[in-house]
Amino acid sequence: MNALKLLLNRRSASRLTIPAPEGHELKNILAAGMRAPDHGALRPWHFIVMYGEGINKFSQLLEKAAIEGGLGKEVEEKAKNAPYRAPMIITVIAKVVEHTKVPAWEQVVSAGCAVHAMQMAAVVQGFNGIWRSGSWTEDPIVRAGLGCEENDKIVGFLYLGTPELKTPAKVATPDLTNVVSYF
Repeated sequence: MNALKLLLNRRSASRLTIPAPEGHELKNILAAGMRAPDHGALRPWHFIVMYGEGINKFSQLLEKAAIEGGLGKEVEEKAKNAPYRAPMIITVIAKVVEHTKVPAWEQVVSAGCAVHAMQMAAVVQGFNGIWRSGSWTEDPIVRAGLGCEENDKIVGFLYLGTPELKTPAKVATPDLTNVVSYF
């Protein structure tokens, strides 16, 4: 697939099924994440790959966070079921460190670029995904369960699998009028 075509027609897929990437395909996805812009060569990220039993454990972690957070039965059920929306999830954590030349925000952005690169690598190989975030990225129970340290930031959960629905080959060209200016 042409790289420019890939980027200009990028779309998330929220309905994902098996198979998930594995073996060489998964290594390509993780390697693409490692190629994200990285000022200072800090590699300010950590990837947690969840599939199979890992999805079950993540489901239990989210349910526990909802229960202990007193969020109610409806949220507990939704939290418990959320990880099963895809056969694989890669949690991306920005491993923020003190640095004289690379501010914390830049390290978080770098980790975000890694998520995007991984999703694009998945698409090129016939898979797709959706980058999810939300309140679980800040939840202390989820953070502890995923081994986050004090300065770490969960930048998102990349749900990956095979898209259930065919995405259009071409998407509408966005209107740049209100988002671009020249200086």
